[in-house]
Amino acid sequence: MLILIGISADFDPVHKGHEKLIKEARKLADKENKKVVVYLNKGFSANHAPFFTNFDARSEMALALGADEIRSFEGLHHRLVLSYSVPIRLKQMIDDGVTDYITSASITLDEIKKKAQPFIDEGNFVGMPKSYTNRNEIRWYAINEFLGSKLNYHIVKEFNKDKYSGRLIRQSIIDNDMTITDDVKKLLPKTTVEILEREIEAGNVPGERNWKDIYKRMNTYSRGNLEKIAYLNGNTINEIIKRRVYRDPESIWAVFRRSDYGPVMTRLAVSAIEMEVTKKEVMDLMKSYESQGVIPDNQKVQRVIDRAWFVASSNLDGREANEKFRSENIEVDAPLNLEAGLNLTKFETKITKEGINTDLYVDKNGKISVQFKSEGKKIKTNLRLPAVEVTYLRYIMDSHFIPVSGSIKKAKKGFKVNVVIG
Repeated sequence: MLILIGISADFDPVHKGHEKLIKEARKLADKENKKVVVYLNKGFSANHAPFFTNFDARSEMALALGADEIRSFEGLHHRLVLSYSVPIRLKQMIDDGVTDYITSASITLDEIKKKAQPFIDEGNFVGMPKSYTNRNEIRWYAINEFLGSKLNYHIVKEFNKDKYSGRLIRQSIIDNDMTITDDVKKLLPKTTVEILEREIEAGNVPGERNWKDIYKRMNTYSRGNLEKIAYLNGNTINEIIKRRVYRDPESIWAVFRRSDYGPVMTRLAVSAIEMEVTKKEVMDLMKSYESQGVIPDNQKVQRVIDRAWFVASSNLDGREANEKFRSENIEVDAPLNLEAGLNLTKFETKITKEGINTDLYVDKNGKISVQFKSEGKKIKTNLRLPAVEVTYLRYIMDSHFIPVSGSIKKAKKGFKVNVVIG
């Protein structure tokens, strides 16, 4: 028996728009002798937030409306942006035997195809314009086509988003002291209301972040340790240090707003802090899927590194260089090792030893610096590098998911740091 996939939402909670999606999937499945399998995100939502309603309750809601089976996507949305998680989820569905993909949208399939085509041609799905209506559906279609999948797409007319919005439903319940008002009940299937009220009564709703660990890490981690966490760049880390102490969520949201993070990237960064997701962890995850042919070439780790080197070493301004690199498919040989000089005092030189591991970070003045311990002493100093290498290294350190590490190396005079990229 083949499978029909019928979800492109978190179902948090399942409302009447989702009910229509499942019922349309049910009609198609019964006609073609297929199963309706709903894939639910587990752990963190596609928007990198903890779920309001837990996985088991959301599964029960979907099954009550006619789904045959529930499967999960796990471990992705506190580690990856959508342009990387969507190919991975698509591969899982295809490997499971999914033949059809059904989703809701306010635009037609022809409109989705038209908007998706430039991204399919380029093979790069980062930066889908925020102005696009149903951009998530456009992204899924584009990546599906780019990967050569044979999934059949089906579009169900979307309910009014201003009314049937999981975010607004959740907010109403919270604002009304965890009570589902009559107006909200009209937006929910009867089974959803029953399950949701049961979960509220049991204290299972809403799900929350582990604020204790988030506060601890943001209040105590050094620049070097924060630099290792995914989705934190140098400027943001300095803002975090500058704005300590954190005791409430609003103070955390504020520091990311000051760092020009949008809501989605803020949630992803906070999730990475909460789960202590390192840049190396994200990079290794991406590379594991690259080896399976899942990640488009222009999004591969080495391509991101090469772009940083090209932009840093060209005579063009950053935006122009980046556009040239993407549009002309330029090949470069980016260095993965740099040797950086140190500004050590005589005493620091005396106690420094070859082979000591170092942490790199951006100091409060915006300079790339290093810190390490030797003979119980903490040593901090700026790195000395040619201008091109400084620019390149800064791009890498601000890339969100490419780690840098260093180790002390004996030089003719004193010591240097061997900087390893990736």
